[in-house]
Amino acid sequence: MKKPQPKPESEAFAARLRHAMKEAGLKASATQLADAFNMRFWGEGITSHAARNWMIGVSIPKQDKLKTLGDVLQISPQDLLFGPQPQYLSARETSQEQPLCMGDAEMLRQFVRLNTEHKRMIRHFVKLALIFQGKSDNGPEPSAADIT
Repeated sequence: MKKPQPKPESEAFAARLRHAMKEAGLKASATQLADAFNMRFWGEGITSHAARNWMIGVSIPKQDKLKTLGDVLQISPQDLLFGPQPQYLSARETSQEQPLCMGDAEMLRQFVRLNTEHKRMIRHFVKLALIFQGKSDNGPEPSAADIT
């Protein structure tokens, strides 16, 4: 039986997937990826063989699985599928973000120097802070799915 040959798009996806796994603190292990994925996916889970095929560029996940994969790895499905996209504002849009002050810029410089595990912890903390900020603004109650 012939071994499937990866396509350039699939190979690029696989490289982004492996990088996102490293950034999320996962080992480059198909079994670990499949386990983390299956903990979050509500449909029929994946096998470690399917995860391996994603990691080596033989196949790309379908849209429903791509969304869950993005949740697991804390990356947007679009960035995982196509790579990071530049943020353009249309003429009608205005940026709601404030420019970085010197303290924020220094904090970002320090963040970049952290190891992968500590970066992952900071990302989780920021996500939690945003969830609870929404709660204090009379937003919806955070659920366990929001926090994990």
